[in-house]
Amino acid sequence: MSVQYTIRFAQFATVSSGLAIGLKVSGDHAVAGAEFADPAQVLGRAGEVAGFSAKSMSVLDVLAPHQSPFDRLVVLGLGKPADISAYDWLRAGGKASSMIKRAETVTIFLDAPGLEVDATKAVDFATGLLLRAYSFDSFKTKKADDEDKSAKAVEITIVTAHHEAAAAGFGFAEAVAGGVNLARELVNLPPNVLGPIEFAERASALQALGVEVEILTETEMRALGMGALLGVAQGSARPPRMAIMQWKGGKTDEAPLAFIGKGVVFDTGGISIKPAANMEDMKGDMGGAAAVTGLMHTLAARKAKVNAVGIIGLVENMPDGNAQRPGDIVTSMSGQTIEIINTDAEGRLVLADALWYAKERFKPRFMINLATLTGAILVALGNLHAGLFSNDDELAASLLAAGETSGEKLWRMPLGKDYDKIIDSRFADMKNSGGRYAGSITAAQFLKRFVGDTPWAHLDVAGTAMGSPASEINQSWGSGYGVRLLDQLVRDRYEA
Repeated sequence: MSVQYTIRFAQFATVSSGLAIGLKVSGDHAVAGAEFADPAQVLGRAGEVAGFSAKSMSVLDVLAPHQSPFDRLVVLGLGKPADISAYDWLRAGGKASSMIKRAETVTIFLDAPGLEVDATKAVDFATGLLLRAYSFDSFKTKKADDEDKSAKAVEITIVTAHHEAAAAGFGFAEAVAGGVNLARELVNLPPNVLGPIEFAERASALQALGVEVEILTETEMRALGMGALLGVAQGSARPPRMAIMQWKGGKTDEAPLAFIGKGVVFDTGGISIKPAANMEDMKGDMGGAAAVTGLMHTLAARKAKVNAVGIIGLVENMPDGNAQRPGDIVTSMSGQTIEIINTDAEGRLVLADALWYAKERFKPRFMINLATLTGAILVALGNLHAGLFSNDDELAASLLAAGETSGEKLWRMPLGKDYDKIIDSRFADMKNSGGRYAGSITAAQFLKRFVGDTPWAHLDVAGTAMGSPASEINQSWGSGYGVRLLDQLVRDRYEA
């Protein structure tokens, strides 16, 4: 279970026990929080012995320090002040969270000599605390000894001169962390628990935040002509769903921003079945839909001044006697026909109908889709960047900038007519797979055929939504990648 934090901001420390955490930058500066101990006496010798130089995310941990009213002191290094980014403040909060361990009462001193800490940085730090607190162990009946002994409810006081402004902005931290952790939870849940219907119910729960939610059933999607999406779902006993989530925080007559997510709750590959090794990871093939749902939570929870719509296509790809076959031809909602070459290239079929629906119904300012679409993007980029494909240079540049600020990084990949030719079909308008080479690019070229002139970006998050490297702010298999990235984009470029 996730640790439950109660966080408050204060101008002075009022707690005289438990854990104290102070910050230090590289150079000849004293640690913050002189109120709780004499830094020269308590920490000077310990720092010398440990060789502590306050490099970024380094830690000096002192147990039962002499003459200190606290049981334990931790000094967290931030590196050189000029090099500290907004993302580093999240990392610092996450690192501090990892040091709490069994403590039930924690006091954190943010204001260090040589370090300018405003309310925004304080809120970012608090966001990092909340992000690192998430864990997924709901299905464990026995906990490890360290988990049993660690505190599950922790009172944290963050001491800063800008305590009033930070307290006023703390709702933002809760909104962002809430959206990210919702996305993580959806990705982590087992596929027998989270099917298309259950996922749609999770999306519907956002109505409590003021999000308008519609759920399309198989009957309604068939009436709309969504033959591409329904073709993927026809091999499963679990019926498909499409969730349409609207947040109306902007001007009444302003076109919305549209976010579309691939929601394949489990992907066997269908008739073109995947190898057995690691197939259990395919419970995370709905990472794009999870991110869109988490983003809509964040926008609503922080009352974002923007109109946004999130659309997720929810299906399961199974190989029963009714499953679609290689060689089948399906008709998408756009009227374009698709030859099925490989039933494991299914996510693009789901997105084809979802993108067209978003474009036709909402006439959005832009469309951004997220999908764990191709293993090829892992070959190209590993799991440190998501792949970015776009028909609009301005939108692409804004996304790249948001990635740098948020730490959820992107790398732009090419599109072009020569790649487009690879998915032309002899028997239909296009085929759903161009083969092994340039697999991520041809998948993006396929999606591009369903967006028209709308500014559009496709984010291939196969390497970042699940199984990405652990970090200061995330120890979960499901990372929640995309929520902070897209919220940053909205705040930087589109919010009124």
